[in-house]
Amino acid sequence: MVSRPLLYLGLIVLVVILIAGYFLLTQRPEGPPVETPTTSPVGTTPARIPVELIWASTQLSPAPEQEVVRGLLEEFAKETGIKVTFVPLGYAEMSARVEAEVTSGRVTISVIGALSTEIEFFTAKGWVEDLTRFGTLTGRTFFEDLEALSRIGGVKAYVPWMTATYVIVVNNKAFNYLPPGLTRDDVVMGTEKWTYEALLEWARRLKEATGRELVGFPAGAKGLFHRFLHGFLYPSFTGYQAREFNSEDAVRAWSYLSELWKYVHPASTTWDAMAEPLLKEEVWIAWDHVARVREAIVTKPEEFTVVPVPIGPKGRGYIIVLAGLAIPKGAPNQDAAWKLIEFMTRPEVQATILEKVGFFPTVKEAGGRVTGALKKMVDGVNTQLSAPKGIPVFIPSLGAKGGEFTAIYREAFERIVLRGEDARSVLNELWPRLKGIFEEVGVPLS
Repeated sequence: MVSRPLLYLGLIVLVVILIAGYFLLTQRPEGPPVETPTTSPVGTTPARIPVELIWASTQLSPAPEQEVVRGLLEEFAKETGIKVTFVPLGYAEMSARVEAEVTSGRVTISVIGALSTEIEFFTAKGWVEDLTRFGTLTGRTFFEDLEALSRIGGVKAYVPWMTATYVIVVNNKAFNYLPPGLTRDDVVMGTEKWTYEALLEWARRLKEATGRELVGFPAGAKGLFHRFLHGFLYPSFTGYQAREFNSEDAVRAWSYLSELWKYVHPASTTWDAMAEPLLKEEVWIAWDHVARVREAIVTKPEEFTVVPVPIGPKGRGYIIVLAGLAIPKGAPNQDAAWKLIEFMTRPEVQATILEKVGFFPTVKEAGGRVTGALKKMVDGVNTQLSAPKGIPVFIPSLGAKGGEFTAIYREAFERIVLRGEDARSVLNELWPRLKGIFEEVGVPLS
């Protein structure tokens, strides 16, 4: 049996331990202060925890362009209190990261900026949210063709963000030689009278009046003429870039180009860009990428007009380079992400991107905020995007096979137009190679 003194001693020790434990629990230990949730006095609104977003983008990755983005994001942060970290990624990095985050359920990216073809792939994989639930963005009107392209398989996959394309630049002198029935307004506004046949007749009249071939294309080794062939001529005459490569409609397209080439400046096969030939007045009508004719417009804006491409038998085919803004499936802070998308597609922000970076707006209202020489380019691009019978197409996503794809069109051009070989025979010969590229990559014929 335990003696009474020992029992008393045990009770005393227990009391001491309890008292010491009380003081240890109620006194703050020395060292760094422990962060506690922010509280506000009774009757006031609790302080908000700042929201931070990660915006990953395959676009605007060069250092000067990143500086423009950071400046815009500072404005966005001041307005909304939302801090955005802009993370430029290559396409392979973007794809791998989005897949890893979405499939693991640990998503850190709140906004994706990427080419439409890239987002189309993400959509097919189920990696992006359907943006329909966010409703429409007010205060701006997206070009109908671009808005239609952003809806994939019944899903609003992205919001059109930036675009680039190819256009025709006309020296204003050429308007004095328009064929009967075709007016300057028809050409500038892209009416249904502005057709490839009208272009052919116009080129013929210019040659007859001046004795010179005044139409030009960048068909040199580093020029982008192959884009005209598969992205403009083919959709306009066949409705597709590759699917009808050796069809009767395709034969007619090459027959047309062979006839037009009689009035194309002979040096076209040596030109890589059309700004200089336009400025030197070697040509009065030229087709090229907007970035490669920009110098001519900026240097002598009063001499040139940017117009949409003509309409062919199937419609007005044209390539569009389109970037969009999407939200990954399961992304954090999606309401804040939508606010960023709203900000980046405002007309004034779109105008800033054009002026400082060179990408064209996706909303109609932005054109009214651009002045000077760039407005000529904006007006021409906007008209092309909204003109009737448009067939906008994307450059096929063929990866490393992209060079082989364009080489086939260049070979067809050289053999049919420059050497005079039979179009049907050449196209039938090249068709298996073209079809094989799409089959190897696993991409449907477009």
